[in-house]
Amino acid sequence: MLLDFEKPIAELEEKLAEMKKLASENGVDVSEPIKDLERRINELKVETYRNLTRWQRVQLSRHVDRPYTLDYIYGITTDFIELFGDRRIADDKAMVGGLGTIEGQTFMLIGQQKGRNTKERQLRNFGMANPEGYRKALRLMKLAEKFNKPVVTFIDTPGAFPGIEAEERGQAEAIAYNLREMFMLEVPVICIIIGEGASGGALGIAIGDRVLMLENTWYSVISPESCSSILWRSWNYKEQAAEALKLTASDMLGFGLIDGIIEEPLGGAHKDKQAAIQAVKNAILYHFKELSQIPPHQRIEQRIKKFANMGVYAQ
Repeated sequence: MLLDFEKPIAELEEKLAEMKKLASENGVDVSEPIKDLERRINELKVETYRNLTRWQRVQLSRHVDRPYTLDYIYGITTDFIELFGDRRIADDKAMVGGLGTIEGQTFMLIGQQKGRNTKERQLRNFGMANPEGYRKALRLMKLAEKFNKPVVTFIDTPGAFPGIEAEERGQAEAIAYNLREMFMLEVPVICIIIGEGASGGALGIAIGDRVLMLENTWYSVISPESCSSILWRSWNYKEQAAEALKLTASDMLGFGLIDGIIEEPLGGAHKDKQAAIQAVKNAILYHFKELSQIPPHQRIEQRIKKFANMGVYAQ
C-alpha cells in the first residue's frame, strides 16, 4: 500500500530500478548517476518522514504491513504460550495474551490483535475488544502478579467494540475495572502503543509504570475521523481534526502523558519489521531492568502519582 506522500519517493525508486536494469542489460557504466540518484532518494526520505503531518502519521500507524501484536510477541520471545478465555463468557480473539521469555526473563505479554485480510479482520473484530477481552487481559495480569512476572501490553485498537451486545455485557465496567486494578498491580507494567491508541479501548490496558509509543503511532480520546464527524458533520476535515487533537508520540511526550518514544526505521515500522521488533525488545529490557530495582509499593505509588498529575484544571 502506497500512501500519497510516498509517491514522489516511489517514482524515484522506479527510475533507479530502470537505470540499474538498463545498465545491466547494455553493460553501460552508470555507477555515478546511480549513486547520485540513491543519494537523492535517501535525502527525500529523510526530509519526508521527519516532517510528516499528524494525519500522515495516523496513516502510517494504520499501514496494513505494520507489525501487529503477535508479530512483536513471536519476534521477541523464544517460547510464547498463548492463554485463552476470561473464565466468564468467552475467548475474545481481538485480545491476545500469554507467557513468553525474553533474554531469560518470563513476561506476561498482552495486546490487541488486528487482521491483515478480510477473514482475519472478522475473526479479530478489527482489533476492537469486547468486555470479555478486557476481563481476559486482567485475568492474565493477575496471573502474572501471582507468579511475580512482569507485564507488557501492546496497544493497537481503533477503540473498544461499541456494539449493543458489548454494552449489555458491561463494556464500560470492564474497562473501568481494569483501570483500577492495573494501578495496584505489584509487578512492573510496561505499556507500548504500536499502532492506534483510541479512547478507553486503548486505556483499558495502558495503565503502567512506563507508557511508550512507537514513533509513527497515535494516542487520543477519539480518532480524527470521528472528531471531524462530530464537529463538522463530515469526515472531510479529518486532517484538521488530527492537527487539533495533537495525538502523535511527540505531542504526548511533550504533554507528559507518555514516558518515551521508540524510534522506527526510516519510512515506518513496516519498512523493516525486524528492526522495529528489535527496538521494542530493547525498550522492554531497558525499562524492565530499571523498574525491577524499585520495590513494589514504591512502584505503585509512582504509578498512581504519575497518572494523578496528568491534565490541567482551572478554578
